[in-house]
Amino acid sequence: RPNVFSSQFHAPKLITMKFAAVTTLAFAASASAFAPAPVANRNSALQMSLKNDLANAGKVALAGAAALSIMASPAQALTKSQINELTYLQVKGTGLANRCPEVVGEGSITPKSGQKLVDMCIEPKAWAVEEEIGKAGKTEKKFVNSKVMTRQTYTLDGVEGTLSNEGGNIVFKEKEGIDYAATTVQLPGGERVPFLFTVKDLVAKGNGNSFKPGFQMGGDFSVPSYRTGLFLDPKGRGGTTGYDMAVALPGLQSGEEGDDDLFKENNKTFDVTTGRIEMEVNKVNVEEQEIGGVFVATQLGDTDMGSKVPKKILTKGIFYARVE
Repeated sequence: RPNVFSSQFHAPKLITMKFAAVTTLAFAASASAFAPAPVANRNSALQMSLKNDLANAGKVALAGAAALSIMASPAQALTKSQINELTYLQVKGTGLANRCPEVVGEGSITPKSGQKLVDMCIEPKAWAVEEEIGKAGKTEKKFVNSKVMTRQTYTLDGVEGTLSNEGGNIVFKEKEGIDYAATTVQLPGGERVPFLFTVKDLVAKGNGNSFKPGFQMGGDFSVPSYRTGLFLDPKGRGGTTGYDMAVALPGLQSGEEGDDDLFKENNKTFDVTTGRIEMEVNKVNVEEQEIGGVFVATQLGDTDMGSKVPKKILTKGIFYARVE
């Protein structure tokens, strides 16, 4: 007789397989919908040559940046309005939260008295560390390309400050926001260099009274210590708490001979250094009052609370801000 039972037995299996296939396709479609599309070629807008570095920063310390270039992001750039339309689940896991919005347009904005620069986003794209390079018996300082080791939490966001006009030029004074990010980069040899990427207390002076493509502004900012006073080192020593010496080595910390070797390790300091940033506007959206461009910044790295000489770090990237 016909094997009716066999066909009925395999029917649920076929249905299950079809359902699994449809579910897989639906999941893939939804995942692709959440993931940003491939990027267009933005290298032209983000590349910075040595000539631009020197024109923007005007510092001899930036001379080693010739080998650096800002690479385009692997995801398509989105404007502020497009990002605002995304839900939490569409942003989660995509890296969009660590990226600055794109600005479209080439107009001009002349800020009025009392206005502010808000929603400023500063996103690094490339890092370099100043190292002493030996060649033919001579040593010279050069910036060496490095790789960021920090997960996607190194972008500054929500930075805002006041705008004023001094002598016909725009002056921006940073006041608040997420204006620092603990970051670590790694040199080609494997050495890791921690630093506090920041623009705290930035006072940037411009070269005109309106934001337009080609407008430049720059200034100095404060770089707080990478570690705070409550941090304890492996031997329990800290700036405001913890031991004041290495308990296991009392003979080397008697205040007499041999104490110099551990003096900097025992006496923790909160070092505040100075950095500098130069920014250039290349996009202006008059309707949304948005500006965007590129930046070059130099600052010192971690001193391990005063126990080691900090390295100089050069950072390049893009920025976004809105006039309010």
